[in-house]
Amino acid sequence: MYIWAQDLIRKGKAFVCDLTAEEMGQMRGTITSPGTDSPYRNRPVAENLDLLERMRAGEFPDGARTLRAKIDMASPNIHMRDPVMYRIRHAEHHRQGDKWCIYPSYDWAHGLEDSIEGVTHSLCSLEYEIHRPLYDWFLDELGIYHPRQIEFPRLKLTYTVMSKRRFIELVDGGYVNGYDDPRMPTLAAMRRRGYSPEAILEFCKRTGLTKADSVIEIHSLEDCVRDDLNKRALRVMAVLNPIKVVILNYPEGQEEQVDAINNPEDPTAGSRTVPFGRELYIERDDFREVPPPKFYRLSVGREVRLRYGYFITCVGVAKDADGEITELHCTYDPATRGGDAPDGRKVKATLHWVSAAHALSAEVRLYDHLFLKSNPDDVEEGQTYFDNLNPDSLKVVTGYIEPSVVSAAVGTTYQFERLGYFCVDKDSSKGALVFNRTSALRDSWGKIDKAATKAS
Repeated sequence: MYIWAQDLIRKGKAFVCDLTAEEMGQMRGTITSPGTDSPYRNRPVAENLDLLERMRAGEFPDGARTLRAKIDMASPNIHMRDPVMYRIRHAEHHRQGDKWCIYPSYDWAHGLEDSIEGVTHSLCSLEYEIHRPLYDWFLDELGIYHPRQIEFPRLKLTYTVMSKRRFIELVDGGYVNGYDDPRMPTLAAMRRRGYSPEAILEFCKRTGLTKADSVIEIHSLEDCVRDDLNKRALRVMAVLNPIKVVILNYPEGQEEQVDAINNPEDPTAGSRTVPFGRELYIERDDFREVPPPKFYRLSVGREVRLRYGYFITCVGVAKDADGEITELHCTYDPATRGGDAPDGRKVKATLHWVSAAHALSAEVRLYDHLFLKSNPDDVEEGQTYFDNLNPDSLKVVTGYIEPSVVSAAVGTTYQFERLGYFCVDKDSSKGALVFNRTSALRDSWGKIDKAATKAS
């Protein structure tokens, strides 16, 4: 790139300028008025080459000189008005150390890097459309391989931000836990959250390409993730808000193994066995002492099915001194093993569960949208997008999971039945599993309950 800069100087297409950044800005002109030539624009080629070499050698302080392209200060495109190619900056580079103290501008480097790397099509966001003439000018003047730059709108998602500057602000401000925090829209974060490459590619196909600026609903991405994981993720049972169930007529000390399907969408996934015993955990939300209308799950006197297990009926509850329910007392029908009654009677709800004696304790991180509003910039006067951060974008709970996941590798994604998709996080260690929620399942009762609560 430096040699190409020397070539442009020899062709009379570049010069070393002594103007400060402020002076350069003043002489640049406006959209409606032309700029003014730099008084250093017509320096001799030999002097420009000498000054550039001295700039590279570190002879001058930061900002003392720049190398500028010599194009047209009257161009209607301000980016073509003798743009800067190199600036002096005495800063250590993460690869080159202090070998270089001049650094290329974006517009000078962009096309050259694409050419060197053999890029065929450089896909840019719409704000770079006005930069394309300069991209083309550099490549044409040098006579080197010329990729094609095409601009498309930036992929914008609701409930998130897509700017690298804002990523830095969120990380440096401690609002998220690094660039791979599963709430971030980076590839590293999506991988950690459990998004598969196939799901992201499908999202890109569904979204398509356009020249019109638009915002994509994040639900579209989440739908692609669910559709993909529904086909590939193994099912397991987990309870994240547990309440204990004691089956009074189940023999004490007895346990058995029940057969469970690994993935009903994939017959080749096979099956597994799950331990069943007298004491179980179910979701606290699956029981209501006084059930509201359309609630068909467990309540006193009601019979439900335990997934892959038996029919059980709640016959009573145990409460603590504060009146909180601590335990559900139930009976089971031994004839209903596997989930069907010989007499043909039906139940309206099937609950997932975990054997209390065999359950694995795990940290489960429940991720939600990072922002409360679909447009994070929708703020009152004097506020910033930080004011729309969702305080509940991460909730950490301790859950109980069936023992089949004890040796799960980092990155493995499961469907916790009736709860959603969850991925083993890199923070997991032997005996201390950590799961990230990849995506919730669609929950029709949750919508009903939420609507009823709002109405009341």
